[in-house]
Amino acid sequence: LKLCNKLAVDFNSVTHIYHEKQYLQRCALHALNNLFQAEIFTKKQLDDICLRLSPSYLLNPHRSAFGLGNYDINVIETALQGVGCVALWFDKRKDVRSIDLANIVGLIINVPVNSKIFIFSLPFATRRHWFSIRKINGKFYNLDSKLTSAQCIGSDEEMLQYIFQILTNKGVQMFIIVRKEIANGSPT
Repeated sequence: LKLCNKLAVDFNSVTHIYHEKQYLQRCALHALNNLFQAEIFTKKQLDDICLRLSPSYLLNPHRSAFGLGNYDINVIETALQGVGCVALWFDKRKDVRSIDLANIVGLIINVPVNSKIFIFSLPFATRRHWFSIRKINGKFYNLDSKLTSAQCIGSDEEMLQYIFQILTNKGVQMFIIVRKEIANGSPT
């Protein structure tokens, strides 16, 4: 039984919400572990995926040059495949109510983050940040590693309103995480 099959259920009896906090540029790692509510992946595992994806590159295009993290979607997708899950890109032109919430593991969202030096924005140095959302004890939670703790979003309807608001922002990308066998039916 693949890990995703075991973890792709509504966590109805969780006593403690697992929430990794931001460290360096490892938000993709934190988003994955927060999604699965356990330390499933390590920096070494994601770095190994980067090397498998681009073994001949001196500077790997799937992570930051200094090994700080900053992993791209290719690394996330490969990590998810290794545990029996798939990331389905959500087309923002679609209605968020088209998402079959009963069949998802959760969401991984990518947002632009402006870089600043002191008080000055650097438009040419825009970075990206990953975070996850999943249902725990019947309510959806924002598990963003930049938050001090998991943030309760609420019911299915409240979560749909929440992601609708997020998706109105420029440059935001959302991926619906499902088990591989569900992906054939595409709940998007």
